[in-house]
Amino acid sequence: MESEVKYCISAKRTMVIGGGAACKMLLREIFNAQKSPYTDDKYSAQFNPVCIIDNDPEKLGTEILGVKIIGRSAEIPKYAKELEIEQLILAIPSLTSDERKSIIDICNETKLPLKIVPFIGTLILDDSATLLGQVRDIKVEELLGRDPIKFDNKDIRQFITGKVCMVTGGGGSIGSELVRQIARYNPERVIIVDIYENNAYEIQQELVMEYGNSLDLVTLIASVRDYYRMNQIFEKYKPQIVFHAAAHKHVPLMEGSPMEAIKNNVVGTFNVATLSQFHDCEKFIMISTDKAVNPTNAMGASKRCCEMIVQYLSQQNEGRTEFVTTRFGNVLGSNGSVIPLFKKQIEQGKPVTVTHEDIIRYFMTIPEAVSLVMEAAAIAHGGEIFVLDMGQPVKIVTLAENLIRMYGKVPYKDVPIVFTGLRPGEKIKEELLMNEEGLKKTSNKLIFIGRQIEINEEHFAQKLKDLRDAALLNNEAVAIQALHDMVPTFITPKEFNTKELQAIGGHKE
Repeated sequence: MESEVKYCISAKRTMVIGGGAACKMLLREIFNAQKSPYTDDKYSAQFNPVCIIDNDPEKLGTEILGVKIIGRSAEIPKYAKELEIEQLILAIPSLTSDERKSIIDICNETKLPLKIVPFIGTLILDDSATLLGQVRDIKVEELLGRDPIKFDNKDIRQFITGKVCMVTGGGGSIGSELVRQIARYNPERVIIVDIYENNAYEIQQELVMEYGNSLDLVTLIASVRDYYRMNQIFEKYKPQIVFHAAAHKHVPLMEGSPMEAIKNNVVGTFNVATLSQFHDCEKFIMISTDKAVNPTNAMGASKRCCEMIVQYLSQQNEGRTEFVTTRFGNVLGSNGSVIPLFKKQIEQGKPVTVTHEDIIRYFMTIPEAVSLVMEAAAIAHGGEIFVLDMGQPVKIVTLAENLIRMYGKVPYKDVPIVFTGLRPGEKIKEELLMNEEGLKKTSNKLIFIGRQIEINEEHFAQKLKDLRDAALLNNEAVAIQALHDMVPTFITPKEFNTKELQAIGGHKE
């Protein structure tokens, strides 16, 4: 009896959305825990089921374990207000992507915290797992409006198994996930290369704890800018597959230090790619960004130059190395993503800052981004730029509003959203293809290949030398001009921002 009273006092009035088997299982677990003297308050004491919502008209007015089904999903805001609901649980594991987003949008109108029963593909169904224990907060990636992208693990397994794989930038958000996924496919050895020792140590320790001595793991601190150090690594460890994730990616910081973008991105890529060719690696995979398309900032221009280096080496067709580029948009939760910044601002009680209310971006999750890299590498024959169909773009301000609601707060009331103005070279909408590129389908309907562009090898080699020499001497004016010469689609941030703001009618306060 004491546990029941404690449960009733601490639990929040909860609306369960979905009147199917998952709802029944969830309610049974809540009520059983309520009656037990050994209640785990971490889960059961959070929920006081008040009502159920379901779109099946035949279920309306019926009860599940004493909890009544009172209406349809469109009526969620109405009943949430009338019944003084404090939180919602979405308990329909079988929802499609569109159905899920539609219900989440309705739930967001209530301004109430929303928890979720994991979807079919991620539910743990063994005897040791309770459904109640798997209820969690909704994740930002579930607001993208599309299903997670699936890849052919068979291709990837055949590609990785028994190979020596090296990942530059292996401690970063993309690089570390690459290392995790490579480790699953029984490689002969994994080599992590990173200049930042803390990140490299963190992923090293994670893999040691998970795999112990069963994974042959080498962790090296080195800079891709250092040709001789990288050559030592190639000579000693003889990697067969090289994933090149090392890069400076932060647009505003690179705008203030463009020489570093050129030295790390362009020179670093040239070093690792040419060494891959010299040492007869099987494949070199370079990770690019949508900001390389018609670039409007130094970072994007440097990455476009990296793409051209990869195509230049592939075009030469010397040696056995196949060169591949993968290009995708913003990655949720990565080091450069807006999401960690928004979360920190909300948690510290500060306004959320968005550069412009019209700005939109394509998003993907870190595992999706890395799976694209792996699958593209597996099916590549050399010279391709692989582009992912990322679905519909998302307004950044909508993402901010939904994130605020996920914290149980009201946008613009509990947490202000401040528009700070476009940063130098920042686009309202990013692009995934250049005008001269076409699209060709692959075996995966969501992965496309951009048409390879012919590069004038003699002209390119000279311009690349001019760029490298100017960057190493920190001669910014000459280097930036050389970057413009190499990447004709590159326009200065000042020119671009003026055009961008004129196109959208100026900045709205």
